[in-house]
Amino acid sequence: MSTGSPDISGLLTPLETPSLTLPNRFAMAPMTRMFSPDGVPGADVAEYYRRRAAGGVGLIITEGAFIPDDAVGASRRVPHLWGSDAADGWRGVIDAVHESGSKIVPQLWHMGVGRGAQYKYRPEIETVGPSGIGLDGAPLGRALSTGEVDGLVAAYADAAVFAKEVGFDGLELHGAHGYLLDSFLWSETNRRDDAYGDLLAFPTRVIAAVRAAVGDDFAIIYRFSQWKSERYEARVADTPDELATILTALVDAGVDILHPSTRRFFTPAFPDADEHRTLAGWTRKLSGVPTIAVGSVGLDRVFTDGGVGSVAAGSAGLERVVELFDDEEFDVIAIGRALLSDAEFVTKHAGGRSDEITAYDPAVRGVLA
Repeated sequence: MSTGSPDISGLLTPLETPSLTLPNRFAMAPMTRMFSPDGVPGADVAEYYRRRAAGGVGLIITEGAFIPDDAVGASRRVPHLWGSDAADGWRGVIDAVHESGSKIVPQLWHMGVGRGAQYKYRPEIETVGPSGIGLDGAPLGRALSTGEVDGLVAAYADAAVFAKEVGFDGLELHGAHGYLLDSFLWSETNRRDDAYGDLLAFPTRVIAAVRAAVGDDFAIIYRFSQWKSERYEARVADTPDELATILTALVDAGVDILHPSTRRFFTPAFPDADEHRTLAGWTRKLSGVPTIAVGSVGLDRVFTDGGVGSVAAGSAGLERVVELFDDEEFDVIAIGRALLSDAEFVTKHAGGRSDEITAYDPAVRGVLA
């Protein structure tokens, strides 16, 4: 059961940035559903996002959407960002969200070594990554050539142009969880000896290319993380100073909103540091740009080692969310599993009806509800 309905009026205020204005501080976190046959989102996908927008979410960040590359992912049912059929499908999604008063951005995704060794999408194409090393440190797939990495920079830019042309309000680059961008940033998977052996080279070149392609007035959000899929202890920064180096490079390249992904939004990022800030709190302080926090919001338990959404969770109040927002640790709070189970999560909290919220059950994951 929910623990109560704290005053969330601050979270219901608009956020204005030079490239994006949101009606409130609630976002829908990106969650893969695989409900888009042949990569084309249909009317059911539009309705799924419309309901969350109508339920009070100010920003919809879509499930990961593939950029144009043969080795991009593992399923034919993940939406993609190329072609006229996909463009028509996405316009239906965008119109539905806009009519409900919210903004929407796609998450540009390339799985890299996160694709694994078994996949149904383009099975004749080998998995690729910086050095042919999987997230567990074992050989996986093959290393990309320098020219191929250059081509992927261009592929991200092409997907960004597609997103702008079909009417999205901005975009998010998925640079977290061990996927392609993140695997270049992490020394355990990037052991290259060319220019892309610089851990920041690929992410910053992608950002710069995307910024050049979409112009200055189109929001670029960058999602990053310490943890990787099934490697929850992994870290790209061991200290605030190391994090500052990364964030400065991302922002200088063209990012205007940052989205640090955590399993628990309230956990201190660097327990040994003098200041016990969350990863979002450190990100906001060190970067100076608006920051999105995320991680088990509205739930009484974090996702387990079985994966995101593998076990049920009860509802939890937003007291800690309000506390950290008031402490200026973040600008926007992203909600994941709690929005899968209850599309009206935000309006129920805003109306003092948190006792009516439907608790999360893994059976609803990916289902239109």
